[in-house]
Amino acid sequence: MIKTLYVRVILTFLSIIIFSLICSFFIGLYVFQQQISYKGQSEMLAVGQEIIHRYDDAKPTDTDEFLNSMVKISAHPINLYDPSGEHTFYGLIDSPAVPITPEAVRQVLQGKVYRSSKEDKDTFIGMPFMLKGEWHAMFLQYSAGNEAIVNRMVLFVLLLVLVLGSVCIVVAARYLVEPIKALTNATKRLAKGDFEVELKRNRVDEIGELTQSYVEMAGELKQLEQMRQDFVSSVSHEIQTPLTSISGFAKALQNNDLIAEEERKDYLDIIIAESGRLSRLSDNLLKLASLDSEHHPFITGSFRLDEQIRTIVVTCEPQWSARSIVIDLELPEAVHIIGDEDQLKQVWMNLLSNSIKFTPEGGKIRISLDSSAAEVSVTISDNGIGISPEEAGAIFQRFYKADKSRSGNNNGNGLGLAIVKKIVSLHQGSIEVDGAPGVGTTMIVRLPVRQT
Repeated sequence: MIKTLYVRVILTFLSIIIFSLICSFFIGLYVFQQQISYKGQSEMLAVGQEIIHRYDDAKPTDTDEFLNSMVKISAHPINLYDPSGEHTFYGLIDSPAVPITPEAVRQVLQGKVYRSSKEDKDTFIGMPFMLKGEWHAMFLQYSAGNEAIVNRMVLFVLLLVLVLGSVCIVVAARYLVEPIKALTNATKRLAKGDFEVELKRNRVDEIGELTQSYVEMAGELKQLEQMRQDFVSSVSHEIQTPLTSISGFAKALQNNDLIAEEERKDYLDIIIAESGRLSRLSDNLLKLASLDSEHHPFITGSFRLDEQIRTIVVTCEPQWSARSIVIDLELPEAVHIIGDEDQLKQVWMNLLSNSIKFTPEGGKIRISLDSSAAEVSVTISDNGIGISPEEAGAIFQRFYKADKSRSGNNNGNGLGLAIVKKIVSLHQGSIEVDGAPGVGTTMIVRLPVRQT
């Protein structure tokens, strides 16, 4: 039971209150003890003067009876010393005589008023008192009964503060702990895959901020789970399609009597093509996983970006020349950049292959390079089938493929642009897409000249 936060909060606050009350009591006693003692002495001086005044007026024959009556009225016990030092005590029940030093008695008998000091354990005053023609030393001591009442009152106040504070702490602790309990239950639901978490967010304190962050985290986890499911579904679909083709045509090849030699060759070409598609999918998935991890090698160096782009164009010549596509290059000389040369080579290869794939025969692709002291921008434009504004915001998602009209000549897997986006982000750059259906597509990649 003591392990629960609720009990710990209560015990902690109670310990703090009790410790504070005890410390406050002793500190207050230390600070105000002298003031209380002085006021008590002043009060007893006034009482002593009143006793002397009444004695002078009344001239009682029985001094003992008079002094006992004064003790009952004033509630201050009296210690009386005659000139020889003989002591007579007039007290109350449970009020013993306090010890008074001979020096104090001597001073009072000499006609001085005496106040107790720090050296004296008790509070009292002494004043000369003329009885029957002789000076006596009368000492009034602070009433133990009055002191007990004050102590009981202080103790009662302290206990009342403790009780009321404890009740408030119990209520406040529940108010503090209940949201944490709700967060704990929500965490258990999240652990079981239930992301529909509803928590009260009407608090504006730290717990309210924690609750708000928790709800936002649950929403992000829900999106991640949906993305994971979509990813698994997309991967399964991308793998299943070529596997189905490979399996079907491989079974057909097993029957030598039903297919001609020319058909057999076509079937083998399809199997090889689908196997290559699977291989590319596997390579792209591994590349994306590596790029997402913190351990992907990122080897920066200085190289000429214009030469790299020219090399990529030459490498892709079989693809664009076979479709009579014209490549228009506008590359200034000696544009240097610091980055990962192999990764950026993948960017230009993917973007150029994409443009070639969706540009009709006899079309045109324009590649330009602009540079400044801070950044370089590479623009790849084509006059192909184009892209709608709605699709432009989604083409960098993994496994996303634009409209169905592209599927006839597109054997990609929807990972090429996702890889491009990731590599550009790793280089602290940005990529933009612009275009319209039937007009063409323009890709603009901006990279800082030096990585920070």
